[in-house]
Amino acid sequence: MSMELPRPWEDPSRTGDGRLPARAYFFGYADAETAGELDRDRSLGFRSLSGTWQFRLFDGPDRVERALHEELHADWDQVEVPHMWQLDGYGAPAYTDEAYPFPVDPPRVPSTTPTAVYQRTVDIEAFDPENERIILRLDGVESFAEITVNGHYVGFTKGSRLAAEFDLTDHLRVGKNLLSFTVLQYSDGTYLEDQDMWWLSGIFRDLYLQTRPVAGLHDLAIRTPWEAYRAGIEIDLHTGADCAYVDWELRDGDSIVAGGTAETARSPAPATDATAEVRAHVEDPIGWTPESPHLYQLLLTLRDAEGLVIEVVPHRVGLREITIEEGLLYWNGQYVMMHGVNRHDVDDRRGRAVGMERMRRDLVLMKQHNINAVRTAHYPNDPRFYELCDELGLFVLAETDLETHGFVATGNIGQLTHDPVWETAYVDRIERHVRAQRNHASIIMWSLGNESGFGCNIAPMYARAKQLDPTRPVHYEEDRDAEVVDVVSTMYSRVSQMNDFGEHPMGKPRINCEYGHAMGNGPGGLAEYQQVFDRYPSLQGHFIWEWSDHAIRVEREDGPTWLYGGDFGEHTHNANFCVDGLIFPWQEPSPGLLEYKNLLCPVRVEFVGDALVAHSRLLFEPLRGIDLLLEFRTEGEITSTLTASCPELDPGERAVLDVDLPAAQVAGARSVTVRVLRREATAYSEAGHELGLHELASLPTMHVPASVPPTGPVLAETEAHRLRLICGTSVLTFDLVDGCLLSWRADGRELLARSPSVQFWKPLIDNHQQEFDELWGPRLMRELQTSVHEVSWEPHEDRVEVRVAQDIAAPGLAYGMHIDLTWTFTEQAALAATVAGTPWGDYADIVPKIGMQLGLAPSLRSFEYLGRGPGENYSDSSSATHIGRFRTTVDNMVTPYVAPQDYGNRQDVRWAAVTDDAGHGLLAEADGALLNVSAWPFSRDALDTTGHRADLRTDPHAVTLNLDHRVLGLGSNSWGSEVLDSHRVRWEPFEYSFRLRALTGKEN
Repeated sequence: MSMELPRPWEDPSRTGDGRLPARAYFFGYADAETAGELDRDRSLGFRSLSGTWQFRLFDGPDRVERALHEELHADWDQVEVPHMWQLDGYGAPAYTDEAYPFPVDPPRVPSTTPTAVYQRTVDIEAFDPENERIILRLDGVESFAEITVNGHYVGFTKGSRLAAEFDLTDHLRVGKNLLSFTVLQYSDGTYLEDQDMWWLSGIFRDLYLQTRPVAGLHDLAIRTPWEAYRAGIEIDLHTGADCAYVDWELRDGDSIVAGGTAETARSPAPATDATAEVRAHVEDPIGWTPESPHLYQLLLTLRDAEGLVIEVVPHRVGLREITIEEGLLYWNGQYVMMHGVNRHDVDDRRGRAVGMERMRRDLVLMKQHNINAVRTAHYPNDPRFYELCDELGLFVLAETDLETHGFVATGNIGQLTHDPVWETAYVDRIERHVRAQRNHASIIMWSLGNESGFGCNIAPMYARAKQLDPTRPVHYEEDRDAEVVDVVSTMYSRVSQMNDFGEHPMGKPRINCEYGHAMGNGPGGLAEYQQVFDRYPSLQGHFIWEWSDHAIRVEREDGPTWLYGGDFGEHTHNANFCVDGLIFPWQEPSPGLLEYKNLLCPVRVEFVGDALVAHSRLLFEPLRGIDLLLEFRTEGEITSTLTASCPELDPGERAVLDVDLPAAQVAGARSVTVRVLRREATAYSEAGHELGLHELASLPTMHVPASVPPTGPVLAETEAHRLRLICGTSVLTFDLVDGCLLSWRADGRELLARSPSVQFWKPLIDNHQQEFDELWGPRLMRELQTSVHEVSWEPHEDRVEVRVAQDIAAPGLAYGMHIDLTWTFTEQAALAATVAGTPWGDYADIVPKIGMQLGLAPSLRSFEYLGRGPGENYSDSSSATHIGRFRTTVDNMVTPYVAPQDYGNRQDVRWAAVTDDAGHGLLAEADGALLNVSAWPFSRDALDTTGHRADLRTDPHAVTLNLDHRVLGLGSNSWGSEVLDSHRVRWEPFEYSFRLRALTGKEN
């Protein structure tokens, strides 16, 4: 490669060479009929270059000699492009949240930076270079690419997630042509691309050739100023000099709603282009909103002086205007709230080489889960992504390709942002982004990047963005007082902070651009956040971090596994911090996404006095086509259902429903579950799609076990420190030394595999890692030891009581919990347990749980319960659940977190039965306060110590049953909010009770 100094890949003043100016994403067609199909494969001279390329990886750019580009190397390996070469076995992936994977010495990168050469040939038929140019477009290549054609240097580009175009015409010949590209993994641009993701490289998006008429369209910018009864249509066109005029029409289906002819004016010499303007109006316009993403079809027919068609360019147009008035953001004059997520480009098999099918499924899932906004964290996406957002209806917080997070290691995250030497590179990244995407209706604001400090290069970025597009606000979170930008933004602000921000607005709209860190089991506390967001008008957006887990799928002999940081041998990594999404790597929703969906349900149903009221939470469109399915329940079982049509409501409007709902139906053991259903199918959901649910109930928080007739007398026998209790077909054995329940046989079958034990520890979840590091780890909470002080037993006429006094304490430390455990075996063959704890020592902070764990016979796999479900739920993550009687299995209750951890809790449980297929098993009932219950086919230690799902082995000896008094809320403190105080469990006095009974399969 070039030996000039400074080398182009280490020179931030040069962002490219030979690269064409950035422009809007469009294609030209031969006629209007073809243009109307919006199929780029049929556009003028379109030729995809995705597919098979010759490939060789070198250990540094200096290994690539210029002569390599002069011939095709058929003996090299072959790869399928788009790809990331590490995932094809060339080098290894590496994951870091912040750190650069090389010494921080900007703009220098290692001399051994992995460097690939891609080669292929392309046949070119006769072409007319005077009237048409053959353009190469790369939509994504990381991080530096040099282009050669037939051995001739064409140019280079940086900005991995920014499109680059090169005019190849003068280097092409009729017949076979050799394309040879050199791609460096690292360049000076890498210092601007440290975005909490896998370090991967290659040509990872589509690349293709286009034939562009010299006289054709060079660029266009569309604006649509909005008035109540008409919208403006303003189009600035840049064309070739020989384009005389442009016929244009704006269609709504088959109807032409506006149209005309715009004559061009040649630009002053030495420019060789022309310009034209369209200024018109659309009467009775239909605005674009996420709730109704109406798109018009714009057709531009470019003609020469003789009236001959040069090309026809289509573009879909959404009518919208964004304004800020008195510190609030408005969309076509209506208040805006963004309910969003942060989305990385990620495919568990292909990294950032994300195909259209997966991309579309991401966006469809967002829409199905009531999300109306997406932040492109932290770089531009494939240009077709924005088209999908236009089509499906999602606001886009359009971020450019900028993050310098790794400079935290030097103590100055803003080192480059403060350095004017890097201004050119900074401004280039926002300019190319805005030019490319500014015509998309879905983009609500631009973002200058992420976590790069605040310095002198931000103001010129902002100025260039506003110059190119004055119609949209600009966001940058590190400008936290919005000195430069238009929107105040923070990330991971706690609920109390957001409440303060809402109470004291700053005169500009505010968003929380990242919150609710969705790592592993979580996030919790979203309901409290949502209450604050809904309370204060100046809080106009919130974006969960993040959409998808980033784990990489690897096939093994025993099936697939998903890997994360450190699994590829990298020294510097952030482990599973990349596994932090609302969807699993295989694109299925997590419980956290279901929680978020329900909080964003567009219809709220609640009692107001004696009336049942529906409230539309839509922002723009009337609420139409909604059915409410009411499920009437007694003791959790559905006794009847009723479908009511929700009345049509304007945004924010409330209405009393015409439903006769007696007060008695929502009292005692009765409840109503209201499911909100969309009647008709949409582009992203089937007819009858559930938008959310609401529970109407005043359910008791205490439970009295059911009365059971006596089975017979309780007999007691002792032998060698063993106490045997017999009633009916149940035989229980206690150890009189340590107080353990060793065995419970019923009908000759053993129910127990492990003795019940009081527990304060459960498998660590990612969102409690900081609590572990600061509280539990230093206090050895995971290693608590039990010391039994006294075991006694006492017979009574109708029962036998066994009392165990013990301490559970940390080795080497002066704190613990004194436990008084009382087992009472009654003439009903029921075993009642009362657990009381009194803390001692110097610890009084939070604990993972208070409860009891036991192991059941491994054959007991059926699970039925009356409590909160059907999915897992915790005190700060339960809005998507309701009280019911649910039947499932222990195996079906598994939540497949990539990194195993605690899962599966069910709250508000009155009773739960774990049985075999014939109904033999154990029934647990709350006696007083309701229980938290979970059942695992794994041991606690396996869940707690196994790093990957594929390595998690089912316990062949036991089903683990947890009967817990209290379980700590989830929070999102893997990076974000601690568990809110109302959901905390503390090391403090407690007492709770429950009752166990053997089931024989004959019970109802």
